[in-house]
Amino acid sequence: MLADDDFRDLTLEVADRVAVVTLTRPERRNAFTGAMGASLGRAYRRCDEDDEVRAVVVTGAGDAFCAGADLTPAADTFATPATGPDQFTSSPVRPTAWEIRKPVVAAVNGHAIGIGMTLAMQCDLRILARGAKYGFVHVRRGVIPDAHSHWTVPRAVGFARAADLLLTGRHFTAEEAVEMGLANRAVEPDRVLATALEIAHDLARNTAPLSVAISKRLLWASPPFDADEADRLETAMHHHLMGQADAREGVLAFLERREPQWSLSPTRDWPAAW
Repeated sequence: MLADDDFRDLTLEVADRVAVVTLTRPERRNAFTGAMGASLGRAYRRCDEDDEVRAVVVTGAGDAFCAGADLTPAADTFATPATGPDQFTSSPVRPTAWEIRKPVVAAVNGHAIGIGMTLAMQCDLRILARGAKYGFVHVRRGVIPDAHSHWTVPRAVGFARAADLLLTGRHFTAEEAVEMGLANRAVEPDRVLATALEIAHDLARNTAPLSVAISKRLLWASPPFDADEADRLETAMHHHLMGQADAREGVLAFLERREPQWSLSPTRDWPAAW
């Protein structure tokens, strides 16, 4: 794992094949900084390259997930385009959560405002805390929604609901987010991380790493596909996986009622075409 001094405003811990990435500015409700964005990108890359990591959970320290961009000093934060490594940028995390080959679960343990919400939208699954505030409030601060949100939000909820959320900048509840399809579950705040970890450990134990990685890549790329292109890619990926060790192991483990022992790797066995 990376050393602690490789990160600022963030920690990375791995146990039982699940990585937990924690935004760590609780005194500022984990307000986003450029250093946090750079650290998050490095953490994602490390998880992508480590075959011992099967799933990733992203959460926040304290009672918030991320209360938006750091507005200190408030008048200058969005006054001019960012130029330095520690300043806000529109797409501040590289690689993004959707680009890595591991499923990423956002454990949104409290308020997620502005970039806090747009970063959660880059994840594959989202668990939200009941009673917290959520919103893409950018237009109420004189800027626009960031971090690819004009792509991630409409693909999750459709044009009309995305327009409602992004153009008004209004707050919404965890329950409304689930009803819209913006989140997967709404639970009590003290259950958010535990719920995300349950999902992550189930993924780590019971899903084939290479199969999940390929399915995730197809899923995030799918909207531009027509039916024929989707069929072509799915067929090619089936041919890549079928007959290999994990395809056999998945069936045997099911029949023998035991935990599967996966052997294929997203790093070693990734399709050459990708």
